[in-house]
Amino acid sequence: MRIGLIGAGRIGTFHATTLSRHRDVGSLIITDVDSARAHDLADRLGETAAPGVDEIFTWGVDAVVITAATSAHGELIGRAARSGLPVFCEKPIAVDMPGTLSALAEVDAAGTVLQMGFQRRFDAGYVGAREAVRAGRLGRLHTLRAMTADQTPPPADYLPVSGGIYRDCLIHDFDIVRWVTGREVAEVYATGSDAGPVMFREAHDVDTAVAVLTLDDGALVTATGARVNGAGYDVRMELAGELDTVVVGLDDRTPVASTEPAGPPAADKPWTGFLERFAAAYEAEIGAFVEVVRGERANPCDGREALQALRIAEACELSRVERRPVNLGEIPGGRD
Repeated sequence: MRIGLIGAGRIGTFHATTLSRHRDVGSLIITDVDSARAHDLADRLGETAAPGVDEIFTWGVDAVVITAATSAHGELIGRAARSGLPVFCEKPIAVDMPGTLSALAEVDAAGTVLQMGFQRRFDAGYVGAREAVRAGRLGRLHTLRAMTADQTPPPADYLPVSGGIYRDCLIHDFDIVRWVTGREVAEVYATGSDAGPVMFREAHDVDTAVAVLTLDDGALVTATGARVNGAGYDVRMELAGELDTVVVGLDDRTPVASTEPAGPPAADKPWTGFLERFAAAYEAEIGAFVEVVRGERANPCDGREALQALRIAEACELSRVERRPVNLGEIPGGRD
């Protein structure tokens, strides 16, 4: 199997490394807007660098992995669909809802595969939480608490093109809430604070965000996001039901410290970022994509799943700006 990879940044490098050593992948063609970066990565892996995106579609590949800048995702997904190629794409599909719907329409028209990169679906902790919920171990699920906190903020020049904290960061929490519970979000109320580094105010974004989600069965979810959490990278989910409570992301590297006299000590080596925390999950999702391309399994996270997570993020941003509850029916792209 020959795979074309577009984008040789942090996550592109990780995926390229995983694919290069995969037993079912014969070769990679790597390209990037920074040709030197693409050549450096290809040389290190013993793979081939391409001058540009055009060669990905003319040099004969069996599938495409998109890890380029967000602004390029929609166009590249459409181009791959028109070429009849299965695609793995990091979230999001596009920078806005019209672009997302347009790209999905191209995939639907072509009848091709689009697998989205929501790696938490492949994390052992979240898989265990899903199994606990689906098996009825928790009883009626009434409360979820989800959080994502970055140790250090992203570069200032990334913020204006990130889509904002809900679309860029908490969208992972929105997706995993749906996946773990099997429920849809009916309504959101969201707010945020830009009291942190000035670069967030300059980008008209917030560095701290909170959203209250009401699920379609009445369960309540709080999702919180923080761009600056000096203790370390902290991603967790707490699920409370009438019979039991479980937590995802609580281990000896979780960057929390107890103030109780007999509480556990602070982590010696707290998680520092998403690539470290979710390394195994990233490898598993790319392995799943290879299996999808080979026809060995169904698509574990298609574009419509990504659309639903984006709708929640869009509703949260609208709620924050207009300071009101937003029903998901106000956001286009619903399944009803």
